[in-house]
Amino acid sequence: MPEPLHPRAFSRRTALRSLAVTAIAAPAMLSPLHQAVAAAPLWHPDPATDGLKAFEGIEADRGNHHPDRKYVIVEGDHYRFNIWADDRDTTGGGDRQRTESKGMVQNGTTLKMHNGETWKIAYEMFMPSTLHGTSRFTHIFQTKTPSTNGGPWVTLDLTRSGSKEMLRARAYANSGSPDIAATDLAPLRDKWITIEWTFTPGSKGTAACVIRNGTGSSAPIVAQGKMSNVNIPDQGDYVRPKWGIYRSVESAKSDIINTYLLFRNYSAARG
Repeated sequence: MPEPLHPRAFSRRTALRSLAVTAIAAPAMLSPLHQAVAAAPLWHPDPATDGLKAFEGIEADRGNHHPDRKYVIVEGDHYRFNIWADDRDTTGGGDRQRTESKGMVQNGTTLKMHNGETWKIAYEMFMPSTLHGTSRFTHIFQTKTPSTNGGPWVTLDLTRSGSKEMLRARAYANSGSPDIAATDLAPLRDKWITIEWTFTPGSKGTAACVIRNGTGSSAPIVAQGKMSNVNIPDQGDYVRPKWGIYRSVESAKSDIINTYLLFRNYSAARG
């Protein structure tokens, strides 16, 4: 499997220090999400110390077909999610594959998003050129309700129509799965970009997404949007985010190839 391009690494402590300095020097440049996350992050895992304990669990090779493969690992300041073309999930009758983490855990406590609460989640993501948009579903972020397996409610998708590939934040459970924000995929590959979400769960909830081409509060926004009446209910349980690669293998074989996805600088705040 090809290795990612590694921009100069920096520690989470350095990143948070830089964010704090920026907030003091130029608060007007920070989005509301960055202000909230910088002020009171409830979830801010450090891969080096928290490892996979930052999540409720990992879902990959659940049929144990490839016990020798490493699906989700820590690499320095980030998490790497690997997937192979011949992977198959135990759901869907063999028509899909999955390498995902689920949930947010801080110091042993699971954070849960409930109806009526407003949550702000941010992270940086690196998509290589081998990670393609597809004609069938490819979710690289999704929200679900654990007890009912309800959802996906809101997703971040890689899609393809002919030669056109898109990165799309979608109200997936709404009629027609409309876009909340969308942009061309090609300019966002092989670099670190920033994704910022705001959720208020409920059967008529709200969801907003900002996509930045780069990192930091000054990185240019390439897509943003907000939508009301979004179907994202906790169904008496809670809404849980998931990260990784979850995709149908019924797309073109040229798009279902060995690849990976990187994440770092996760943060979540409530209110």
